[in-house]
Amino acid sequence: MSPDETATRVRPSATERAVAVAYAGGVERRGPVTMGQANMIRCILRDDPLHINNHGVWPVPAGTPLDTVVDALRALVVRHEALRTTFEADGAAPPGVQRVADRGTFTVTVRDHAEFPEDADRYAQTVAREARAGRFRLGEEFPLRVVVLARRGTPLFLCLAASHAVTDGSALAVLRAEWLTLLGGRRPAPLDALTPLELAAEEATPAGRRKAAASLRYWEKVLATAPQEMFAEPRALTAEPRQPQLTLRSPRGGRALARVARRTGSPVPTVLLTAWCTLVAHRAGQRTCVVAAPLSNRSRPELARAVNTLSQDALLSLDVGVATFDDVLRKAWGAALNAYRHSQFDALRLWEVIDRTVHERGSRFGRDVVFNDVSGLAAIPGGDPGGPAEGPGPETGWGPEQVLPTRLLCFAYQTEPLLHLGVWADPALFTRDEAETFVTGLVRLLEAAADQDVPLADLTEVTGVRPAERGPDWRLVDGCWVSPAAVADALGEALGGLPVHVAVDEGAPASLTAFIARGAAPLTPDRAHAALMRVLPGRSGVLAPRRYVIVQDPPGDPGTDAGWLRRPALTEGTGRGPADAS
Repeated sequence: MSPDETATRVRPSATERAVAVAYAGGVERRGPVTMGQANMIRCILRDDPLHINNHGVWPVPAGTPLDTVVDALRALVVRHEALRTTFEADGAAPPGVQRVADRGTFTVTVRDHAEFPEDADRYAQTVAREARAGRFRLGEEFPLRVVVLARRGTPLFLCLAASHAVTDGSALAVLRAEWLTLLGGRRPAPLDALTPLELAAEEATPAGRRKAAASLRYWEKVLATAPQEMFAEPRALTAEPRQPQLTLRSPRGGRALARVARRTGSPVPTVLLTAWCTLVAHRAGQRTCVVAAPLSNRSRPELARAVNTLSQDALLSLDVGVATFDDVLRKAWGAALNAYRHSQFDALRLWEVIDRTVHERGSRFGRDVVFNDVSGLAAIPGGDPGGPAEGPGPETGWGPEQVLPTRLLCFAYQTEPLLHLGVWADPALFTRDEAETFVTGLVRLLEAAADQDVPLADLTEVTGVRPAERGPDWRLVDGCWVSPAAVADALGEALGGLPVHVAVDEGAPASLTAFIARGAAPLTPDRAHAALMRVLPGRSGVLAPRRYVIVQDPPGDPGTDAGWLRRPALTEGTGRGPADAS
């Protein structure tokens, strides 16, 4: 049983009461949502609330009365429009209008204990995580769920879950800092950040629209050329939706990371991102590493301390087809900056771009690998707060399972004096031993690169991480690892069991041709392609053929290219437009 599970099951006895808190202040306003809000609203309506909602645990300074804790929260709500915001839906479409209230009420749940558990921090984290359960009702619910944990009437922790439609990790850090200022009897600095409505107005200007359009063009280029999935391999043909958390707390890793940064003159975050991408690409057997890297988008002074959801994905495409780790590091700086510049976009238009691009390429877009560096945010909960900070290490431990729409997710909680990571790896791809080898292999890579450059050809020996194993039937097509047999199976299934053969056309680059024996119903390349695209999600190693050839009957030797090539074609085409009749 994990420590988090223990904290959940061994529940200390407590009395509980709800405190209704009224507030009044500010101006009632209404207007369009921001791009960041629209992006997160889409996720809130689709994803598991435990995954998409935020949470925080704020220790209460000793001796602070409950009334002071509540008054400080009320002041934050009045001060920040985002905390007074709900969202209006327009028919069946996702909410596209935000409404700011000038008065209202919210609830603080006070849980008072006669005795507090010995591991108070972990218990508070458990309570905050539990508050994340359940979708926020965007049109009516206050965007914070607040629980005050007290002992004999004295507050010890404020645990909260937050709607990602109004706050991200950076916004929670701002709120925590201002809350502590208020508890100390001081006033926070005057507001100098854009409100969500002001940001929405800025995004609607011609300059804002041009910036968003440039982001869409960047994403389209990556989606059209980079690997369609990082872990295209036989083991990925199945997926395990529940992923246990693996925590790494390594003083060795922290020291090695700092030494690599000093040796190369590179920023610590760039070194860590490069090491992660290098090892991911090595394990996946890829020459390009595609990673979604959520970015705070707070580089401008007027957004630095904004209470708003500004974070969006930067889509990093990093070429690792070079000789050494330092070569990758030199590429990473420019690649990361390019991705970061294009991390602000209209999410609804982005999905139009994604749908159009994957239809043309015959692929699927999956957020397979995510790397989220939150080490600069003091208020971000770092998963399991325990574990030794000294010793030979690296130290690893396992926590609770989560349902995540990724194959490999990493949160970097801390980089000095120790390296603290939370990792969720798909068990279909990584056994527990393999996942531990991966994270400890990252530390070994940093240690090897601390004093000298590391040849990428030596990564297996240096890290202990072995590349994916693929049989001879797997081929590299259009930059993607593909199983032609899996393509044929998927297409045959999509067409109701028609005989299908998929051949690899050698060339630069290689491509696929699908031969299909026509059944009783009329069949065209367009219909064949559309049918395959409908069954593509959830299948690994499948890329749609570049050409579809419809023949009357299968050959007598259906397992060979030659037999199908001898059959006269009834019609053929790309399937992406009008078929070319032969």
